[in-house]
Amino acid sequence: MARPAGAVSHTLQDSLPPPVDNRRRFGPLDLAIVLCVAAACVYVGWRAQTVLHYNWNWAPVWNFIVRYDAAQDSWVPNLILKGLWTTVRISIWAAFLAAVIGGAMGMARVSQSLFLRLVARSYVEAIRNVPPLVFIFVVYFFLTSQIVPALGLDTWARGASPQTRAAIELLLGPPQFLPALVSAVVCLALFEGAYVAEIVRGGIQSIDKGQWEAAKSMGFGRGRILRLVILPQAIQRTVPPLAGQFISLVKDSSIVSLISIQDLTFLGNEVAATTTRIFEVWIVVAFLYFLMCWSLSLLFARLERRLGRFK
Repeated sequence: MARPAGAVSHTLQDSLPPPVDNRRRFGPLDLAIVLCVAAACVYVGWRAQTVLHYNWNWAPVWNFIVRYDAAQDSWVPNLILKGLWTTVRISIWAAFLAAVIGGAMGMARVSQSLFLRLVARSYVEAIRNVPPLVFIFVVYFFLTSQIVPALGLDTWARGASPQTRAAIELLLGPPQFLPALVSAVVCLALFEGAYVAEIVRGGIQSIDKGQWEAAKSMGFGRGRILRLVILPQAIQRTVPPLAGQFISLVKDSSIVSLISIQDLTFLGNEVAATTTRIFEVWIVVAFLYFLMCWSLSLLFARLERRLGRFK
């Protein structure tokens, strides 16, 4: 026997999870978790001191974060902060290029052209089935030995005007390292772009087919359907996985330290070898990576809330 409409609605409401109480920010369970984490940190520190006989000394590390420059009569960033800024530069440029490459490949994955679908599928499968370290080594050395010299970036950077060199140093780092940094950025962007392409493809294909058919019935072409109907909804659905992917990109950028790019990991390793303060240096490096990723999480959470207003 068919149920009344009100009964069906009541059953659906009962099956939904209870609403989240956003006013409750910090409860007893949260306090217990924080205390457990603090106790674990104290235990690790105690074990490091009593078992490994490790003597903590943070003083040498601070000097490699900031130093006093007598010539400028001020405190200036030292190696660790310079490495942090290089990591930020690499992550921003690689995220931008990965978004462009991944967006184009994601669109090609749902294209009506068989050739475009084959190209995009080959690109995605080639990247996803090769270890990131192997991919970085192969592509980086190919770029630095074949592509970048052909573009003449090194010659252009050396002969640039002082204003241009200052702009290059602000946006990409020291001009003498420009070819290596560009190669590293392209490597990271190609690698992360494959995962962005799959996120874009999934977002587009998650839109109900009825919306395609409804738009076609109104006389829209495929381009207008994508631009006006499908992509605005797909973008909202892809923001959370894209946020996770770009945060992963920041962490994956530490791979470029293995090809001698002077990022946070590379310079952290240099400082640890110089000061022999292994734990202190790597704790500072980990904290700086955490700050970058946490800031991105907050930024994307805010973006999700803003996009949610337009649903």
